[in-house]
Parts: sequence; C-alpha cells; structure tokens
Amino acid sequence: MMGCWILNESLSVILVLSWLGVNLYLFIDTFCWYEEEESFLYTRVILGSTLAWARASAVCLNFNCMLILLPISRNLISFMRGTSTCCRGLWRRQLDKNLKFHKLVAYGIAVNATIHIVAHLCNLQRYHWSQSAEVQGLPATLSKLGNAPNESYLNPIRTFHTNTITELLTTIAGVTGLIISLALVLIMTSSTESIRQVSYELFWYTHHVFIIFFIGLAIHGAGRIVRGQTPESQLLHNVTFCRDHHAQWQKMAQCPMPQFSGKEPSAWKWVLGPVVLYACERIIRFWRFQQEVVITKVVSHPSGVLELHMKKRNFKMAPGQYVLVQCPSISWLEWHPFTLTSAPQEDFFSLHIRVAGDWTEALWKAFGAEGQALKEPWSLPRLAVDGPFGTTLTDVFHYPVSVCIAAGIGVTPFASLLKSIWYKCESQTQLKLSKVYFYWICRDPKAFEWFADLLLSLETLMSERGKAHFLSYHIFLTSWDENQAVHIALHWDENTDVVTGLKQKTFYGRPNWSNEFRQLAYAHPSSSIGVFFCGPKALSKTLQRMCHLYSSADPRGVHFYYNKESF
Repeated sequence: MMGCWILNESLSVILVLSWLGVNLYLFIDTFCWYEEEESFLYTRVILGSTLAWARASAVCLNFNCMLILLPISRNLISFMRGTSTCCRGLWRRQLDKNLKFHKLVAYGIAVNATIHIVAHLCNLQRYHWSQSAEVQGLPATLSKLGNAPNESYLNPIRTFHTNTITELLTTIAGVTGLIISLALVLIMTSSTESIRQVSYELFWYTHHVFIIFFIGLAIHGAGRIVRGQTPESQLLHNVTFCRDHHAQWQKMAQCPMPQFSGKEPSAWKWVLGPVVLYACERIIRFWRFQQEVVITKVVSHPSGVLELHMKKRNFKMAPGQYVLVQCPSISWLEWHPFTLTSAPQEDFFSLHIRVAGDWTEALWKAFGAEGQALKEPWSLPRLAVDGPFGTTLTDVFHYPVSVCIAAGIGVTPFASLLKSIWYKCESQTQLKLSKVYFYWICRDPKAFEWFADLLLSLETLMSERGKAHFLSYHIFLTSWDENQAVHIALHWDENTDVVTGLKQKTFYGRPNWSNEFRQLAYAHPSSSIGVFFCGPKALSKTLQRMCHLYSSADPRGVHFYYNKESF
C-alpha cells in the first residue's frame, strides 16, 4: 500500500527497528569486548563466555531502563505535542504510541534481565566449582588468589564448602539482584490487561514498585563481584606470557602476582537523567495538587455516570485532553485518568466518570450519588487535578474530514470535541475541518441521556446556521429487551427518535464497518480523513484494518489516518 498512511506505519516500524538495532549493537559490541579484553582474560578462564553474556545483557538492561520512564513523562509528551516544531505530522502521531513503546521497552527489560540472571547463576556455579579439589591448573591458581597477604582475589567464592545461595545473599549484588528481580516480576505480572480490568488499583500500586527497582539498580554494581585485572597490574604482569607459567608466578620477575578489582558501577549514569526528569514530573504534580479545585456542580446520571463541573485557576485545555484526578479522602496515592468533557470556551471544566472499579465506586459514594439527594457543595470531598495532558484527539481539527467513533463510555472525549465545534460554529470561526462523522455504539439506552442534550443542541444550531451537512452522526444501540422493542416499534413513525429525542433515528445492532468505510471513501475520493477512536481493543483492531484496506494506493486518492485514544 502506498501514500501517507504507509509512511506513518513505516515510520513506526523504523523507530522499532532502530530501538532493536541499538539493543543489538550494544549487546554485540559489549559481548565482543568482554570476550577479547585482556584485563578479563583470567576472569574468562574461570567463567568462560557467560561473563560476556552477563555483561552484554547488563548494558542492554541499563539502556532500556534509561528509556522506560520517558514515554510516561506526561508533561514532556504534552510539551512535545503542543509546542515543539519538530513534532508535527507523522512524527507527532508517533507520540500517541507512547504507551506501546513503554510496553515494548518493558519487554526488552524482561528479556535482558532474564539473560543476565541466568548468566550470573552460571557464573556463580563456575566460581564455586573452581574451588573444588578436582580443579587443577590455571583455574585452581586463580581461585586461590587472595588467601595470602598482599593478594587481591578474583573468585568471590572463597571455599568450596559453602552454600552459594547463602554466600550470594550476603553480597550487595545478590541482595539487590533479588529485590530487582522480584520487583520486575511484580510489575510485569500486575500490568497484564486482565489484572488492570479487574483491579486498576492493584496495577497502580504495584507499578510504583519501580521506585525500589531503580534504587536497587543504581546500587546493584556497588559490590563489584565480577573482577578484572587492574591497569597497573597489566603493565607488570603480561597475561599472554604469564598465563602459561602460572606455577612460577611471583618467582619470575616478569610474572608478579596479578592484582584484580571490580568494575566501577555504571547503571546510575544511564538512568540518572530520566529519573531526574520523572522526579520533576512528580514535583509538578505535587504543585498542582496544592492548587484549589472548586466543585461547582454534581449530577448523578441513571447509567452509573457521575458528572462533575469544576473550576481551577489558570486552567487551560484543548478538546480531547485528559486530567489525572485524586481524591485524598479515598486514597492519598492514587491518581486516575479521565477525559475532559467540557469545551475550552466554557468557564469550567467537566468530567463524566462511570462506576467501573473500587476507586470510582468509592468516589460515587463520597459524592452521595447512591442516595436520593446529592451532598451540598460545602460537604463534598476535596479533589486534586493534574493536567491537562494532550492526546491524539486534539488533532481532529487538522483534517478536512474527521470520523469520530466511540464505544460505551468511550464517548466522553468526543463530548469536549462536539462542544468545541458547537462554540466555533456559533462564533462562525473558519475551520479547516469541513465534515465530521460521529459514530457511537452503546448497549444501554440510559447511557444516551447525558449526551443526547449535547447532540440535540448541535443538531439545532447546525440547522440554524445552514450547516446541517457539517455533522453526520450515527448512534447504534446493541442491546434492548422485549418491552423496549415494542415501545420502539410503536413510535417508529414519529419525527424524533424514541430513544434519543433526535431527528436522526437510532440504528439497532452493530455497524457494518466495511460498508461504512466504503461509503466514506466514495463520498471523499481525494481527502485525508482522520479516524479517531476510543473504546475496546478488539474494535480498535477492526477499525485499523479498515483504514488500511480502504486507503488508496494513489497518493492523490483518499487516505484514512487511524488514531486511538490512550492514556
């Protein structure tokens, strides 16, 4: 497939291949260095090639740990999306894949950590074995170094009659290695989609074990277990000659006893910059936490959606952005992302929060939404708000034609967008955007309630402004009972829809996306069409495939650009 769509996908592939290439280069370069470096020749006599495996994977591990925090630095990403002149067009869309890259780097950490652990377990056994009475020759000589005065040891296991695990856990490298490994396992296992859906709180808390992970990583090399010959010793002790005359060490002038030392730890140098950057992110969050948030309105919707209107000094937003919300009365540590549903033109910002988990259920109860009457404003719990942060939806106005697709509560980002369109049309602002298609797939008719008023006002305004063609919306109801079906059938011939009250009738069932995209391509044969989606992963894959399928091979033809909302 040709055209700009393929350029976007090709750029993603190029970036991934670049990341893989750097990992491969670092691994091979480090591996070869430790296999050939003379200062580690005696170390290789005992350990063999597992020394190089351990050190090469360690360098790749440091590299990926350097990268892992950058994609989740929200203020950095928002800054790059909004103000950096280098992040436009294709490059800007790569920023929307920050969480995918974060996961990719995490897999890189897991793979290299596994190689590193296995290699060092082999090293530990070889150190232990070289102290046995069966070992003769150079390995035995090297392992006994350090027993006499003025000798430095090479083998950290000092006797064969010792428990290697106990010996390992008495060292800095062993203790920190165990802590790092446990932290990594906990973070990775709790990050699976099934865990996040069942208990977001578990995912959130265990993910913050990364603090322990980075502290352990920074001091892991301080024990300096893997040792090599010192530069001073190399000048006096020629390993090429002396390795074959180990029985005459100290007796021959050209072969004094070799001296060894551990390699200086370097992991902290790799991660210092990103850790400082992330610490700045947290300082900014703490500063925003101190800023007062005034709750001006609370609405409880029958579909289990809590609507909050708030004000905050110097709060500026763009359509489709999201904020992080904390409720100290529920938890002092947890921050949860929610999309803004207000427009930049309004003098407040709003959220629509669906009850879907322990934290949102606690918030629902804290605001008294479960009772008949909501709490008075003075008795409402305090909220802290961090943000707003940019997302892919802010690019909707950059296309001549935009297709917005929402599933369930995924409609919230588009509330802000449609409100913004309403205000722009009311002020008769000239837009590059000339056509908007809006699709909403929902199973619960009650969920339409809070959103129908917005669509009705948009429908009315567009008709008054002579722009009825500007917005085309398609609402799909996927679930209904027998009573609802009878009610719908009895009122089918009315001018307005029985479910939403809109002139546009609701569709029943699921959309045929192949037909929908075929019609879009036919209606706009030479346009760039932005497709924006917020909803489940399965539908996301379908829409991405449709964008690929119906984009023209001709650069002058229609091209669909897929954008998925993620935070």
